[in-house]
Amino acid sequence: MDSQPSRFAAHAANGAPAPGARFTGLADYYFIGGNNDPTQIPTDMLAKAAADVIKRDGHLIAIYNMGLGPLGYPPLRQFVADKMARHRGITAGGENILITTGSNQGIDLVVAAMLNPGDVVVLEEHCYASSITRFKKAGATIIPVKLDDDGIVMDDLAQILAAQKAAGKPVKMIYTIPTVQNPTGSIMPMDRRVRMVELAREHDVLIFEDECYADLIWAGDGPAAIYALAPERTVHIGSFSKTLAPALRLGYATGDWEIIGRMAALKSDGGTGALDQMIACEFFSKYFDQHVESLSKVLKDKLDTMIEAVEAEFGTHMQLFKPKGGIFLWMKLPDGVDVRKLIAPAAKAGIVFNPGPEWSLLGDGAKSHLRLCFALNSKENIREGVAQFARVCFEEMGIPPRSRNVANAAG
Repeated sequence: MDSQPSRFAAHAANGAPAPGARFTGLADYYFIGGNNDPTQIPTDMLAKAAADVIKRDGHLIAIYNMGLGPLGYPPLRQFVADKMARHRGITAGGENILITTGSNQGIDLVVAAMLNPGDVVVLEEHCYASSITRFKKAGATIIPVKLDDDGIVMDDLAQILAAQKAAGKPVKMIYTIPTVQNPTGSIMPMDRRVRMVELAREHDVLIFEDECYADLIWAGDGPAAIYALAPERTVHIGSFSKTLAPALRLGYATGDWEIIGRMAALKSDGGTGALDQMIACEFFSKYFDQHVESLSKVLKDKLDTMIEAVEAEFGTHMQLFKPKGGIFLWMKLPDGVDVRKLIAPAAKAGIVFNPGPEWSLLGDGAKSHLRLCFALNSKENIREGVAQFARVCFEEMGIPPRSRNVANAAG
């Protein structure tokens, strides 16, 4: 049937993408996406949590939104409020927390509630790919702001805000991932957070703070969230995808009711999955800190394994931006290398990775960058995959020199 011409092609909506390829399974070395470690899913405890909460509250699934309104399961919203108070310095009641179907829905709802086509938005020059896509789709005018090892360079942000104001096209929103930035893994220090708030107040700019990875920091909780410093002009989103499981599709947003109420009104999905909310709440209310501490140790160990493998295989030919948390390693090959030319040959070798230009507003300026996820694969698989990727890079680009790899192969 697939080989026959389809009448649907001629009737597809303008701008609709071509049909995606049929799924044939994950690659042998699957270094893309925000996946987690399968061995760290607490299946036994989740099973008990599911049994307990379904017995107690299972009757609620008979009604859309569990008959509890569009904000989500109240015990989960209260857990989020308590967690943010303990770890992010945020004071927010459960009544100002919206449970979303993953953090991506949170981004969609903020964009829909707050932006008009043509509004000026500042994004970090290297940024979450799905956020870039969503802001572009909304018709926003996007301006990249420089990053260094500590996140946004505040002098550059100040210049952008002043220049846009002088041009009569003021910035409406700053979208930032300050705590374990995606893809670079940096954490913005407190002095920069304070400066950002000062600039936002001076220029009357909204701050959209994405903290999907803030629970996974190697050295404790990190600085307080920007929302804690400026709740009157910040909307804050987070996720359970990285601390528990991405397939659960659970996220949350908090902010002033002027925005949370609008987001709730736009959330027309009939409610985020009730069982997901109830089970996650039952488990995390008892074991969140214990689980995250254990998971973070495993992830840090895998990161160390990936760094060791990359340094061994590529030496000085790969620049590493060592993350302070999360599940990704951002890196850069020499300037002459275009990683997009490695996608097909790497795939033939069973390797998939995220090319830099998809995670950057710099276009060709990020052509030598790439992102690898270290959470999903075993340490043995990480070592094998990095070695295979080094072989592909040499065969296609002549980098890195083969002496190390030849020695490995001979051994």
